Amino acid sequence: MENDQGVLVDLYVPRKCAATNRLIIAKDHASIQIAICDVDADGKMLPTTTNFALSGQVRANGEGDDSINRLATKAGLLKNVWSYQK
Repeated sequence: MENDQGVLVDLYVPRKCAATNRLIIAKDHASIQIAICDVDADGKMLPTTTNFALSGQVRANGEGDDSINRLATKAGLLKNVWSYQK
């Protein structure tokens, strides 16, 4: 919720799981948020990051590593790591 000046006044803003697009509730203590930093051609860290939030359900099912590989490939951070299999 925003006030008249456009400032967020909520105490809690829920996150969404990047893999399943579900809300991550406040009681989900198994959820994680990972920030992958961008690097330049020399391998030095840039001030920008790409964030991925994963729910505890994804991690409990053992799909966390596959989800991060898929999301990072889709974002252009990885190449030839994740491929869809029928």
